[in-house]
Amino acid sequence: MKHSLESLLRPQSVAVIGASDNPARIGGRPIYSMLKDNFQGKLFPVNPNRNIVQGLQAYPNISSVPVPVDSAVISVPENVALQVIKECAESGVKSAVVFTSGFAETGTAGLDAQQQIAKIASDSGMRILGPNCLGVFNLSAGWFGTFANTLASKKIPTGPIGIVTQSGAYGGHLFTITQNRGVGTNYWVTTGNEVDIDVAEVIKFYASEPEIRVIISYAEGIKNGNRMREALQAARNAKKPIIFMKVGSTEAGARAAASHTASLAGEDAIYDGLFKQYGVYRAETTEEMADIAYACQFDRYPNGPKIGLQTISGGIGVQMADAASKKGFDVAPLPKSTQEKIIKLIPFAGVNNPVDFTGQVLNERKLLEDSMRFVIDEADYDSQILYLASLPISEFTKDISLEIFTALRKRYPEELMFLSMIGPQESRKPYEKIGYPCFEDHSLAVRAMAALRYFAEVFKQGEQKVIASTKGNKLAHLENNISEFEAKSILSAAGIPANREFLTQSCEEAIEAHKTIDGPVVLKVASPDIPHKTEIGGVLLNLTTKEEVEESYQKLITNVQSNAPKAKIDGIIVAEMITGGIETVLGVTKDPAFGPTVMFGLGGVFVEVLKDVTFRVAPFGPEEAHRMIDEIRGRAVLDGARGAPPADIDALANAISTLSIFAAENSDTIQTIDINPFLALPKGAVAVDALIIPSSDK
Repeated sequence: MKHSLESLLRPQSVAVIGASDNPARIGGRPIYSMLKDNFQGKLFPVNPNRNIVQGLQAYPNISSVPVPVDSAVISVPENVALQVIKECAESGVKSAVVFTSGFAETGTAGLDAQQQIAKIASDSGMRILGPNCLGVFNLSAGWFGTFANTLASKKIPTGPIGIVTQSGAYGGHLFTITQNRGVGTNYWVTTGNEVDIDVAEVIKFYASEPEIRVIISYAEGIKNGNRMREALQAARNAKKPIIFMKVGSTEAGARAAASHTASLAGEDAIYDGLFKQYGVYRAETTEEMADIAYACQFDRYPNGPKIGLQTISGGIGVQMADAASKKGFDVAPLPKSTQEKIIKLIPFAGVNNPVDFTGQVLNERKLLEDSMRFVIDEADYDSQILYLASLPISEFTKDISLEIFTALRKRYPEELMFLSMIGPQESRKPYEKIGYPCFEDHSLAVRAMAALRYFAEVFKQGEQKVIASTKGNKLAHLENNISEFEAKSILSAAGIPANREFLTQSCEEAIEAHKTIDGPVVLKVASPDIPHKTEIGGVLLNLTTKEEVEESYQKLITNVQSNAPKAKIDGIIVAEMITGGIETVLGVTKDPAFGPTVMFGLGGVFVEVLKDVTFRVAPFGPEEAHRMIDEIRGRAVLDGARGAPPADIDALANAISTLSIFAAENSDTIQTIDINPFLALPKGAVAVDALIIPSSDK
């Protein structure tokens, strides 16, 4: 059995293999850091050429270390690394941190060696971090399994943030930036080539660790999609925010990611959908990651969208109002009675929302304090942002400012308030200490508050329901491509509604089918070899008479013979012509990491030009399908436009969910599904066309 990550993150005994007496060298830095920061466990340098390393007794090899080792730090050249890892496993070491590079990131030979390392981990149960990683640390324990210059970057006490990154260098950069931003970190892990321990497993560990309340992660690609889903779900269930940077979203970026830590970049849209599905905040920049983590560590989240904005600058107030509105906040006006009270205090104040209490508050403390009390007591805002300019650092107002906000915090201990102020980092610390997140840039304060609101909404949704695949919809292996008629029959049997249609083998059968439908029909060629029928003239619409059906039947046969003479023809489909409704598209694609993922969007130009679509990993329930529907840019079209009736959103959501369950149940059989168009009607919804491509996996 594999050991847990306990031995890696909280080791009681550590061996450094390749230990150097020089603290500046890679093999010397972990020892130097642990000695300097008072590591409380047992520390054993391993170096066959030295008896003493940095004042500690050294040992010639891991087997000569006198006590069981929880974690071994391996800092040796690539040509001996594999043998050293084997010796660690044979000696019962519980975990190993492998700095050594030269494995899968270098090509075929390195990949073979890395696979041998993976087998050692699998056979022995020893947990391996890396290879090609910068390591791990636990600041509160003084444990430094890293050659990063962590102690030089450490500026604030340990805190509730756990960091995990694939890239070592970026992990070091991220720690430095977050320290500068006032983010308190304790655990830090870089996973490198992920031969055993990956980002997902560390996230899951953090989700179960009581002292960690916020998780920051960076990845270039995910190899084990199921493990990542479990980890994200565990964090969501524990109500722990995850701030994630996933790179490789462009073709050039994806190529770079594939060569760096030998990871798969994956489809960026699928990662977007995954993060929305599990309530992860996707950050675009390091600054954004640091800001959001900083805001989260105060453990206050807004209960709703109503935001109060207060300022001593009218221009800044307008900017904050614009930014808040764009982020979806309700910038609701103050109650009239509250406005009147503030006007009596400050006759020239702006009292709508934002509240502009003007520079007059510099003259009298009571004006600002009373104005803010009125807003908090009477306006019922879920969160507030206050722009104070240099009020907290001016020699004339800094003492009064701190007194005011200390009194307000005592009176309103749970009120969620951000302060935007200009001044050095030291000037923010007294306010942070009493529970005010502080931002120099007011627009970044709005962005951070929007992130808190996002997490609050995620946590309100509660734990996701486990969606099981329905029984009876498991397909036999599809050997070859199938026609539209067969595809729609399969989907209809799975519970996805479709329009009525018949597969005919003669003109006479087509005429009889038209009589049975008793209304306008569509004629389409049914062929597994013609996925796009309109391109060869294989679809004829709105046929209402026997003569039109007869003529169109012959025309279809002629078109196919001329434009696709080698295609296998199953027959001619006679389908009910559905009018009205809104065209949408439903689809499934099998991602290398996450398996079947479901796409939804508006059809027609929206999908072809605007690419207004969204993804989720299958399976999921109707609630998640509703969220997919709500997040597309053209969502308002489904509510009816220019007098058109609104679409049946529940029917649409049920169909999307049903498709996800069917896709999950047949993930080994189906590569792609396209249902386009899928008509959302005023009552119900139907598939009008469908394509299923079997999986090529053997």
